[in-house]
Amino acid sequence: MTDASASDKDGTAKRAPKWPWFLAAGVIAVFIIVVLWIVFVPKADITTDDAYITAHYSVVAPRVSGQIVSVNVDDNQQVQAGQVLATLDPRDYQTAVDRAQAQLARDQSQVANQSALIERQPSEIEQYSAKAEEIRARIVLAQQDARRYADLASTGAGPKQQYQQAQSTLRAEQAQLEAAVAAMASSRHQLDVLKAQRAAADASVKADEAALAQARLNLSYTNIVAPVDGMVGERSAQVGNYVGPGTALMVVVPLSEAYVQANYRELTLRHILPGQPVTIHVDAFDIDLQGVVASVPPATGAQFQAVPPTNATGNFTKIVQRLPIKITFNPDQPLLRLIRLGLSVETTVHTDLANATDQANMTPHQAALP
Repeated sequence: MTDASASDKDGTAKRAPKWPWFLAAGVIAVFIIVVLWIVFVPKADITTDDAYITAHYSVVAPRVSGQIVSVNVDDNQQVQAGQVLATLDPRDYQTAVDRAQAQLARDQSQVANQSALIERQPSEIEQYSAKAEEIRARIVLAQQDARRYADLASTGAGPKQQYQQAQSTLRAEQAQLEAAVAAMASSRHQLDVLKAQRAAADASVKADEAALAQARLNLSYTNIVAPVDGMVGERSAQVGNYVGPGTALMVVVPLSEAYVQANYRELTLRHILPGQPVTIHVDAFDIDLQGVVASVPPATGAQFQAVPPTNATGNFTKIVQRLPIKITFNPDQPLLRLIRLGLSVETTVHTDLANATDQANMTPHQAALP
């Protein structure tokens, strides 16, 4: 009985099934195939979770100094471009405008005065010219009298005193003529002086107009307006605060211009091209949005750091770099109103296994063809 039992056990051991071994070998083979497939077979859809929503937002700051007298918006409020966000005390700048206007009016009066003098000067020149002609006429008469009395004096028919008086009158008339000619020349030069003075007055008026325009600009700057449409954030403005030019009061985030910055490994660039469709999964709301690859950056993110890495060392270790691909949202998606800057997303670029190298080798004419 004992020998029979031992014989049965030996037979059972010899007939143990081999299928578990084949199953294990198959599982291992499938695992190896899957790993090799993942490693070596390129994928048409490239995914990364190293992505987030961002935008180029505007920092709102005053252009002039002053005390805040009103803040017209609240945190997280939607605003329109040109809407007044805050107001500075305008009284000092209104005074500067009034002073500039008074200065302009004074210099404009100077221009008007110089213009009137210039208009009057030709009449004065004509007056001196007419006087000179009058004196020339008297000189002709005085010369005739002098010759006549000289002839009489030489023959003894007339007194010598009359001859001397005629000569004196002739010299006096000649002196008056010289004075009139000199006055006429001076009047002509005075016209040039008046024109130069009016040119200076015109320049002063232009300077005053520029000063008035600057004063009005400074007055307008007391109304701090939204530069773009967007949502208010980081509001630090408070009534009563005295602020200077460039002081950050708040930011306006143009959510309609938000985009995704997806940091893809450099090895994926061989398939990524601008214009490719992208599926964007927003983790916060568990929703999918559609987008498109806008552009490939000129450098990796590490190159724009304050201290960029350098490989010129003996202990160089190669590290796969990432490039921040810019992805824009397709318009007319109702769920776009939910997005906020900084939210984490997962992006999947549908490349269809495009070849960036072939695209780069194409001529501009070939690239333009559909």
